[in-house]
Amino acid sequence: MYEDLIDSADLPTARKSVLPGTGFFLPDDLEEDLEDEQTKAALEGAEVAVVADADADGLACVALLREAYDDVRNVPEPDTGEDEVDADAETADDAHEENLALAAGEADDPLAEPEPTPHGVALIPASPHNVEDALARVAEYGDEGIDLFVCDLCPDRYEYVDEELDAALETAERVSWYDHHQWGDDVAQAVRDAGVDLVVGDSEEECSADVVYRSLEYDFSPMYEELAAVTRDHDLWLREDPRSDDLADYAYWTDPAEYVEVVREYGVDLPEWVQEFLTERRVEKEALIEQAVGRSEFREIGGYTVGITYGRCSQNEVAETMRERGADASIIVKPAGSASIRGTDEFERCHEVAGQVNGGGHPKAAGCKPDIYDDMLDYAMHWTSRGAVAKQVLLDAFRDVAESADEDEPSDDA
Repeated sequence: MYEDLIDSADLPTARKSVLPGTGFFLPDDLEEDLEDEQTKAALEGAEVAVVADADADGLACVALLREAYDDVRNVPEPDTGEDEVDADAETADDAHEENLALAAGEADDPLAEPEPTPHGVALIPASPHNVEDALARVAEYGDEGIDLFVCDLCPDRYEYVDEELDAALETAERVSWYDHHQWGDDVAQAVRDAGVDLVVGDSEEECSADVVYRSLEYDFSPMYEELAAVTRDHDLWLREDPRSDDLADYAYWTDPAEYVEVVREYGVDLPEWVQEFLTERRVEKEALIEQAVGRSEFREIGGYTVGITYGRCSQNEVAETMRERGADASIIVKPAGSASIRGTDEFERCHEVAGQVNGGGHPKAAGCKPDIYDDMLDYAMHWTSRGAVAKQVLLDAFRDVAESADEDEPSDDA
């Protein structure tokens, strides 16, 4: 296949909006080999491994841990602007569907080189759908007696991670798991019974960085307390501090290793060269938002107004626009097959909708990837129909959840 056919960087916005990124078209074996090489390089000589979600919340956890372990600080040089920005990504959010996209191959730079500077606290990026692979790599490539932390990740079922977690426990001196998502009681108990120190925060009050901040026996400077607070502002979609959008966008658009070191050096007030980078990227971001909003439709389901659309875009801003237009909940279907689900004060069961279609998340923000793609012809139909099948599956899931909510409410005769 010609590289030009899968490189969407130079496509017109209208076409880029309906197609997945370059990484989608790479073979799984190639991606797995690259991840093996990157993990092996990161873990060489490391005393601590951190398996973390690669969004702003998960990476803030890494920054906190590197500070607590007095790890070397490796601040990147400011971008001189000599390299052309590859604007082939979408904004991150708090419900992990950006990692569903990464798992599906929408990575902005799927052939990234391993982190060049050795760290005592190694970063191993992961998603909710491949956390078991990251655990297995720590077990294989980590030094005997390494400390292992898992941050901002929640397995849907214990059997998804049981063997890999056992292997990691044999390699690691100790394993700590810090998160804030909706854990099933049986999953949490099984992880604790395996020998893991699991701390799960209130998903409506804390982000994972909050959990790490209060759980570590370390006297952090006020800069790190502020980092956790501003990260929480975006991760819980509070939208009270404009700097939280900067953190979320920068975490998604740059290399995870760079993000960690920049926030360790500058805190939440990102330097001018980062602000210039964000300004450049947001030109296309706004154009992709406009494309998705222009495709939006509204349905009345179970007493709720549901907005639904399709496109590669920043799901939070698109959902917010649909909310302003009357949506109680919003669904954004992505070209790689994943979907974002956003709620409001009127609808707080997004994680239940996602749970019916291979996903999960929070009451007001969730992500999933329906299991409806058997071959490339299904994906071709997905792109040309603007996600018609996925939309119907998600609307059906929403209808089921809405109907179950009606059944749970007591009748007036009770």
